[in-house]
Parts: sequence; structure tokens; C-alpha cells
Amino acid sequence: MSSGTGGGYWADKALPSVFKHELLKRYLPPFGGMTSTQSRDRRVVYLDGYAGEGRYENGEPASAEIALRVASFLRARSGLTLECFFSEPQAKSFDRLHEVVQQYLARGVRAHAHRGEVDGVLDQVVERAIREPLFLFLDPCGLVLPQDRLVDVLAHKRPAARPATELLMNFSMMAVWRLGGHVRSPKGNERSLQRFDDVCGGTWWREYFADAVASRGTDGAAEDAIEAVAAEYARRLARRTGMFVQSVPVSHSPRKRAVYRLVFATRSPYGLWVFGDAVARARATWWKTLEEREEDGVLFSMASVTRKDPKEVEAEAIPQIAENLAKLLARTGRPVKLVDHTLEVFGAFYGQVTEPVVRQAVRLLHGQGVTPSNGVGVKRPREITLHPGDLTAWRGGRA
Repeated sequence: MSSGTGGGYWADKALPSVFKHELLKRYLPPFGGMTSTQSRDRRVVYLDGYAGEGRYENGEPASAEIALRVASFLRARSGLTLECFFSEPQAKSFDRLHEVVQQYLARGVRAHAHRGEVDGVLDQVVERAIREPLFLFLDPCGLVLPQDRLVDVLAHKRPAARPATELLMNFSMMAVWRLGGHVRSPKGNERSLQRFDDVCGGTWWREYFADAVASRGTDGAAEDAIEAVAAEYARRLARRTGMFVQSVPVSHSPRKRAVYRLVFATRSPYGLWVFGDAVARARATWWKTLEEREEDGVLFSMASVTRKDPKEVEAEAIPQIAENLAKLLARTGRPVKLVDHTLEVFGAFYGQVTEPVVRQAVRLLHGQGVTPSNGVGVKRPREITLHPGDLTAWRGGRA
């Protein structure tokens, strides 16, 4: 986070940041491991474009220190260099960020802190990563970079699958809500609207709010428009970059609308699979933190929301994923490596359950004779190659 953060933002981690940081902590190490072989000197480049202070006042790591910890871990465990770049325009936040970076430089981590806007350092970082994998983490408090700028980096400067390029970005739903009000109001601020036109890569988003006013003119219609804009933004980014793009809602509570969506882009089937697993694990941490804070009375003003038992979710997911696998085998009529069909495998449970559930679905199919593959001896479920067997034997998990 950079400009726009309130005075108490750095006191402690809010629930949306719990999810976001847990996701980053879980995804960044495997990204380094998966892509480091693409670099001659085993170096991976990382940019946190809105790094903030790097650490909360209570000592918890923020996004910058999470990346620095990952870099230190990868260096010690496997000799991999995660070279970190951080950008922060605010003087006070930058000074604190610089202190955190200096601590890790002393431990041998390769890191650079830049005072200024991310757009001023982005090209330099891309050039630094010309032969290395690159991960971009863009987490502004307000509006992110213009889509044309992102497309220039992702599709023009970094068009190939190797070395890898990935993006995790905060798309502010609150900003969409606020700017949608400008569209609906005859006194709307045209400069603000044009700024968001740049973010979206065109004026197309305005039509959703114009339609909302014409149809019902209600807050409910506006909420529908916000979700539609976020979904269309992700679709356009995917089309313009040729990448897999997934969008994950992040909120303060189960009863509140998302404050932003984390937009993830990758060209790698492995990245898509591992990201979904990381989302499911981060979601579990988010729920646990919510429950702990309610118990401590921190969220006393909000009625308690009961979480569905994760075991029940897994029990629902196993037969559904097994059915997805059976359909996949029937459609292809040949052996399939699961990681090459991530979204088809998980279906509606993508980001909801972790990858071990897939192994259980494979075992269910194997037990019914649908496939001779049982997943035994394969370290990770994503690596399982499923062979077709008697597809007529599939009973949808019923005995």
C-alpha cells in the first residue's frame, strides 16, 4: 500500500491484508522454485510497486518484509536469488521501508528500495529481468497502473512463456463504487472518470453504470455493475495479454462486499494450479483470524458468521471433481496430465479446496474402474497423468 492509507493503517493488519499477505507468502516461494531453472544464474526478480512501510508497528511483516523473508529462505535453502525491488513515494513510509530493507541486505538478501511512484522504476526492473523470471506485485490503496501500461509490459516487453512473467494486482472495488457514482451523477468529476478510463483501458466500464441507472437506478443495480466491471476488466486483461487471469474477492467480513479483487495473471498451467491451492489456504487463514478476533471481541459489532466446516466442503468437492475428471477423460479420450487442465479439474471449487482433494477424487475414480491411475507414487496431485478406463462405470460417487 502507498498513498491514501490512513493514520492507523500501519498499527495492525486488517482482515483483507491477512488474506492478501498469506496468499503472497504461500505463492511466492513456489513461484521461485518453479521458475528458477529458467535463469542461468538461478535469479528471480520481484517488484512490490506500492511497498509502504514494509512492517507493521506491532512487528508483523507487511508485503515487503514477507518478500524479504521469502528471499532469505530461498537463498539459505537452495541458493536461489530472489532479487527484490520496492517502490514507495511517501517520505515517512519510505524511510521505514528503507530500514527494513537494510536489515535484510545485511543478511545477504539482494534488495533495492526506490523512493517514487512505481511507474518511474517499472521499466528499469523489467530491463533487470530481461533473462530472468519476473513477478509483479501491485497493491495500491487507490487506482492501479493504466491497463495499457500493464499490457505493454506483459504482452509486448514480456510476451514469451519463458522466462516467466506473473502479476498479482489489487483492483479496487471501492474505487469502482466511488467512480460509478460519478457516472450516475450529472456533477461527476470528469478528470476522475478519465483516470479510471486509463485504468480500464477504455470508457467501456461507464456503460455498466449508465445501464444500472436506466434499468433500476438502485444501489443493488450499482453493486451488480461493480462486479460486472471487475469481471470484464479481468477478461480484457486476459485477452490483451494472452494470459490465464483469475480474480479473487477480498473483504473485511463474509457479510460485506469485497473492498478489492486480487487479479492474478500467468502463462503457466503450474502457476494457475499452485495459485488456486494458495488461495484456498489463504482463505482458511482469513477465516481463522476472523474467528479469533470475534472471540477476542475485536469485531464485537458484527454478528457472528458461522463458517462451513472445511471437511464438509471437501466432501462436496471430491465427487464433483471426480465428475470433472471423468468428463475430461471422456472429452479427450486419451491420457491427461491434470496440471494442464486446472480450471476444468477444480471447476467451482477452484480456490476453495487444496490440491490433496484432487488425489482423493482420483482414488474415487480408480476404485470404480473409471481409470487405472490411482495417483500412488506421484508426489504432487498436479503431476498425476490420468488414463481412461471404463468411463461407463462412473457413478458420480454413489455406492
